[in-house]
Amino acid sequence: MLRGKNAVITGARRGIGRAAVECFAKYGANVWACARKPDEDFERDMAGLAREYGVWIKPVYFDLTDSGEMAAAVKGILAEKLPVDVLVNNAGMPHGGTLFTTSMAKLREVFTVNFFAQIELMQYFGRYMLRRKSGSIINMASVGGLEHEPGYLAYGSSKAALIWATRSCAKELAPHNVRVNALAPGLVDTEMGSYRNQTELDKVLARTPAGRMGSPGEIAEAIAFLASDRASYITGEILSIDGGRL
Repeated sequence: MLRGKNAVITGARRGIGRAAVECFAKYGANVWACARKPDEDFERDMAGLAREYGVWIKPVYFDLTDSGEMAAAVKGILAEKLPVDVLVNNAGMPHGGTLFTTSMAKLREVFTVNFFAQIELMQYFGRYMLRRKSGSIINMASVGGLEHEPGYLAYGSSKAALIWATRSCAKELAPHNVRVNALAPGLVDTEMGSYRNQTELDKVLARTPAGRMGSPGEIAEAIAFLASDRASYITGEILSIDGGRL
């Protein structure tokens, strides 16, 4: 499904990002696997996936809160003179807090990671894709950006902003054959998807007709589909993957 394509995937160390790297490799794509800090275990893991699926996977390191690091990493990727077909904006940070328990410093930090950094990467790679007149960008939003529940002011607002930007940028780039979509996962069995207590978890599961968490692999399969040519007429879509969450 992705044979011969090259993808940039952020947040590749664990959870949905790591599952996406493996899924892309399984379908024949090469990957720049992006993480925040160098890690030998991560590099061994990526090398193992590359051997298993017969593709190349190159670790790339930068902090989403550091524009200089991000610019240098992008410059390094583009300097390889290989086509960048896909950007998966997966990395993000969770935060729970109400209006009165969310400091402005934390609000700025969450928006820097979950929104501003995503836009910055879209600008870098979007310009490149625009010149090539080809590309697919997939942003990781959340049902938290669609719902309006108290307790997730920073996180939900940042994801809602990313959803708006996804739809706006999709319209802007569609004439140039560059597609922009987003996924809005519900409860997924990852560290980010963990809840503070069982009562809170049970409350969310009670609103989920599927009666369970999603797996990172299930989300990764949807990312791969949106990245592929099978989704060539899909842009501006916010795909909810939430087990029927009500």
